[in-house]
Parts: sequence; C-alpha cells; structure tokens
Amino acid sequence: MRTSRIRTATLAAVTAALALGLTACGGTDGGSKAAGSDNAAGSAQSQSAAGGDGKDGAEQANSGGATKDGARSTTASGGTGEATGKGTTAGAQQCRGDEMLLTAVHRFAGQQGDHLLVTASNKGTKPCWVTSYPTVKLGDVDSAALPHSKKDNTGGSKHLTLQPGGKVYTAVNLFDYGSKHHTAQSFALALRGADGQDGPSYSVDLQGDKPQFSWNEADVLNWNTTKPYNF
Repeated sequence: MRTSRIRTATLAAVTAALALGLTACGGTDGGSKAAGSDNAAGSAQSQSAAGGDGKDGAEQANSGGATKDGARSTTASGGTGEATGKGTTAGAQQCRGDEMLLTAVHRFAGQQGDHLLVTASNKGTKPCWVTSYPTVKLGDVDSAALPHSKKDNTGGSKHLTLQPGGKVYTAVNLFDYGSKHHTAQSFALALRGADGQDGPSYSVDLQGDKPQFSWNEADVLNWNTTKPYNF
C-alpha cells in the first residue's frame, strides 16, 4: 500500500510538473506572439510616422512651391528688384512705345487739381513692363522734360507688368498762375528704362471736351496700376 501510494504521489507530481511546464511554454509562446504583435504595431506605427513625415515633407515642398507661386503672383502684379525677372514674367520685356496705346484727358481744367490723366495700354501679344515715370515734354518737343513730382509716393523703381490689354496710369500736374503761362493741346511722352534712359518719344493728343491746357509749372507722377486723383 505504501509503495502504491508513493508511486501514485510520484505520478501526480510528474503530471503536475508536466502541466506546469506546458503552461509555462504556452505562456512563453503567448508572450512571443504579443511581443510580435507589439513589434508589428510598433513597426506599423513607425512606418505610419515615417509616412506622416514624408507627407509633411511633401507639404513643406508644396509650401515651398506655394511660396514660389506667391512670388510669381507678386512678380506678375509688379514685383521689385531681381524678383521682377523671375516667375511668370521671366520672359517679359520692357514695353515699347509702338506696342502701347497712349491716351490723355484733361481733368479739372482751370480748377484746383488741374492735371492730364495719361493711360498706357499694352496692345501687344506678350506681357511687358514699365518703370519709374515717363519723360514728358509739354507743347514744343524741344522743351525741357518735366520733373518728377516731389509729392509722389516712393517706389518708382518698381516694374509694373502689363498683361496684353493691361493698363497703367500717370498724371501730369498743371500749375497755372494766370499769367505768362504756356498753352498746348498735345505733349510728347517717352518710356524710361530701368537704367533711367529714355526710349523713343511719341506725340499724344488730348481727348475730351477741353483738350487745351495751360501751365506755368508742371510735374509728373510715377506709373501706377490705379488712376491718380480718382475722385
């Protein structure tokens, strides 16, 4: 009986040990699977993060592209300095007088604010630019060119790009003191280059009900994309 009990106890102990061993092995396998899942998840997260960084990198590149496009947009509307020669207006040349339609209207004749509103339209097929203020000679083409207005805004070095059909404006301010003044119905205008040199001169006849104008002194404004004295 004692021997039988010992054998039974021994078998029970062995069985329990085997059960514990199998359980331990199962736990180990489960832990490996869990670790593998965590590793896979970590890898997935890592790949996802890398993908996210890649996307952010693309967005940064697109942002850089957007900045470039923004520069182009600014340039197209009249950038300054070196930026003028870049972007969508890289091929734009200086406007030529023979491709421009120049018109002028006498406004506020004999009143305060008396001036000649000058409009230049690009009649060419390609964009072109103007800069600074035009060289204007009133009446006799042999007369002296008008000075730039001291009351004008700064920024005359800007390149204003005109798309085909685009327009820019300037004004000739007239100061008539009532005696010993000059009178005319036309004037000569030349576009100035970036180097300040004048291009060919073109005669501009005034339109409207009062084409004749008088002045003792006069000056001229920079080119602008909006009409000066538009009130």
